[in-house]
Amino acid sequence: MLGLLGTLSMGARALQTQRQGAEVVGQNLANVNNPAYARQRLLVQSSAALPTLAGPEGTGVDASSIQQLRSALLDQQIQNELSTSGFLESRQGALEYIQAALAEQLDGQTASAGGTSTVGNSDSSSGLADDLDSLFNAFQSLSTAPGSLVERQLVLAQAQSLARKFNQTDQRLQNLKSSLNDSVSTDLDKANTLIRNIADLNNQIVNAESGTGGIANDLRDLRQQKIEELSQLINIETNASDNGAVDLSTGGHALVSGCLLLDTLQTYDVSDNRLLVRTANSELPLTLTGGSIQGAIDTRDGALADLRQSVNKLAGSLISEVNRLHSTGFNLDGGTGAPFFTGTNAADIGVSTTLLDHPALIQAAGDQGTPGDNQVALALARLANQKQDALDGQTFSKAYSRTVAALGQSLATTNTQIDDQKVVQNMLLSRRDSISGVSLDEEMTELVKYQKAFEASARLITTVNEMLDDVINLKR
Repeated sequence: MLGLLGTLSMGARALQTQRQGAEVVGQNLANVNNPAYARQRLLVQSSAALPTLAGPEGTGVDASSIQQLRSALLDQQIQNELSTSGFLESRQGALEYIQAALAEQLDGQTASAGGTSTVGNSDSSSGLADDLDSLFNAFQSLSTAPGSLVERQLVLAQAQSLARKFNQTDQRLQNLKSSLNDSVSTDLDKANTLIRNIADLNNQIVNAESGTGGIANDLRDLRQQKIEELSQLINIETNASDNGAVDLSTGGHALVSGCLLLDTLQTYDVSDNRLLVRTANSELPLTLTGGSIQGAIDTRDGALADLRQSVNKLAGSLISEVNRLHSTGFNLDGGTGAPFFTGTNAADIGVSTTLLDHPALIQAAGDQGTPGDNQVALALARLANQKQDALDGQTFSKAYSRTVAALGQSLATTNTQIDDQKVVQNMLLSRRDSISGVSLDEEMTELVKYQKAFEASARLITTVNEMLDDVINLKR
């Protein structure tokens, strides 16, 4: 049997256990606002029983371990969803920048069953659509007064405005391409830092848990936080090892194995200033399926490249058609053959400096030496409603409207996907919070339980102490 001294020892162990339990509750309360923290619980078990004539007699309680309340399945699901969210948010941001570069308000609405799309309300002072309309309206005004220098100057002013808008749009899109490359490089540096951090935390966890039988919960929390931060940048695969480390890979390439850092990521220029990603130890491109890095790459090589190509095709077709008609006309001095626009695409389109210096040289007449003839000016005005083979059978305005509306539809689709993604992600985060999150009410209840148990254990020690005094006094 225990005896008084054994009971005193049992009370001391109980005090120590309840104190440790209160300390764990205090750790939970201290981290109530730490989103990376998973709450902990002290696991206790009965001490080894002593055999007695009446049967095995309990000897109190011992703290066995500190348990971290986590669901590995939920962590894996959240990790995957974060990669999807990172991809979509990166794409959304890039598409919004493209919208700003176009200076058009995108509504993403498709028009009638004819398959064409409509542009939303455009910025009346800065959109390419308005400048296109203004140029053809100026040609129309010139056709009503082909001999007017004022009308000719108006045509040149509108043409210059349109050319500058094409130049600005192309430059903005080029700058956005560079910005997306910079974003890829910056996020890649962050990813490499996180990969190194995870390898280092693996080492710390293995060393902390080796031979102790305990779990390095706080280090595991920090590592999970780093893994989830990395998931927002690239899609990753993780595999837990028996020694507490986590193996890390992406696109079939191992990055971290146990405590070893096997590889890192790097960018390389594939062509035309397009940065892609590969591992440092491989020359093959890395296949990423999620994360903000891939979101930036996909938007740069997809929506942005397609848009820039469409704008260049529009500018090239406009240059070709206007010059074709203009070169057949005659100016006020009877001259002919001069081009109206210079350049070949949106980047270098401009208005002939000869015409800018001498508006009378605009070739608006269809017959030489016929004052008031407006055949070419009228033909130029009618270009606004003529379908162009180079633009897939669309007029200039319709082709641009379709281009802008396609971008708007991509942005609207991405916004919808993000809304749906947030629902899924928030559901998983809420589920994890119900398991791993710190509840103030629950922790305060646990604290009261440990407090009362501590007081009772202290009372037991006091009682046994009094009994020992009585035994000692029997010998006096």
